[in-house]
Amino acid sequence: NGSCEDLKCFMILKPEERTAIGYICLLTGPVTLLENALVLGIIASTAALRHRPSYLFMGSLALADVFASFFYTISFVDFHLFCRNDGPAAYLFKLGGVTMSFTGSVGSLLLTALDRFLCLHRASRYKVLLTRRRALLALLLLWSTIIFVSFLPLMGWRCLTGLSPPCSRLFPYISRGYLACWTSGVLLQARMRMDIRLARTLGLILLILVTCWLPGLSLMLADVSMVLSEPQQRAFAFCSILCLVNSGVNPLLYALRCRDLRVALVDRLGCLLGLLACCRRSAGTPRSVSGQTQTEASRDGISSPDLGTYGLSQQEEHGGVGKQKEVAQGKPKVYDNTVNAS
Repeated sequence: NGSCEDLKCFMILKPEERTAIGYICLLTGPVTLLENALVLGIIASTAALRHRPSYLFMGSLALADVFASFFYTISFVDFHLFCRNDGPAAYLFKLGGVTMSFTGSVGSLLLTALDRFLCLHRASRYKVLLTRRRALLALLLLWSTIIFVSFLPLMGWRCLTGLSPPCSRLFPYISRGYLACWTSGVLLQARMRMDIRLARTLGLILLILVTCWLPGLSLMLADVSMVLSEPQQRAFAFCSILCLVNSGVNPLLYALRCRDLRVALVDRLGCLLGLLACCRRSAGTPRSVSGQTQTEASRDGISSPDLGTYGLSQQEEHGGVGKQKEVAQGKPKVYDNTVNAS
């Protein structure tokens, strides 16, 4: 329980562990970001999807996972790999971003589970019970609460003793009371989601959720009641990466398994390929047209630069070509006064 003013008691990873976690984060983070951004972009650009409550909740989940891949990767790599100490305000802001993203992910999963429950077991009243307006209000309430709760440490709810000694061995400046409340809230959301009867894939979904979240949450609860050792702190660093893995798996479990979203994705890819093909054709057209013009002009004994130099109009050009064809056919050559005058 000694002082930890320089945060060295939190930067406990060995060099080989920092290297391994660095590779994992730099591989998982961008992949998670790209796939969730793809899902979010498809939903936002398709009117038929963004007006349905189910896809609004999926979009919220994708947005939370985009935040998770961004905030978690940057803050984790910055702190554990580069050992940067930005001070209490900067650290709590980045930690608030991580807390907001992961809490938003779990909360969006809960709303998605509720939506599927109503769709399966209240199918006759589904459109009455869950309208688009109610879905937007639920998302507004969810994100407002999450943002407020996530940045409470930055607003003042932090460890009263600071770092002499620290209240938590996992998060500097964090109060044990706040850590206990947040962990209990996440566990409650997961329990509520387990109580909702879903489709046949419920077992796989719950297995992935528990596998990714339970190890980290267990160590966080242990941190509330006891002082963790360095091996337990290092174990938490690896367990927390599983939460990021869960954010990367969510699009495969919830979004890309939906037929309408897959159809929209194929349609967008088809439009993109068509646009690329059109750009290639338009890029090749000037060369072919120019080549055709030069071929016709050389066949008629006239070159394009000469016509441009004289400044003849299109009608005069065709007239000149006609005169030359008459001469070629043995007719008497008649000179145009306009051309002679020029």
